Amino acid sequence: MVQAIINISEQSNRVLNILKAKYGLKDKSDAIDRMAKEYGDLVLEPELRPVYVEKLRKIQRQKGIRFRTVEELRRRIEDA
Repeated sequence: MVQAIINISEQSNRVLNILKAKYGLKDKSDAIDRMAKEYGDLVLEPELRPVYVEKLRKIQRQKGIRFRTVEELRRRIEDA
């Protein structure tokens, strides 16, 4: 566990006290930890679900269709 001495504003102190009371936390350290976890979930990239990762891999393995002209592409689209 890391210990730190921090300087916070009076407003921040009130917010920590409110969080502490709202979630029944032992001390302000727990309130800061809770805030960091919630904020981290919002800011940091979430992990992708395994199902989505598998879909991406399937898409990456697909071969594209090459067209020599726009007309050839247009015919392909209109026939579908």
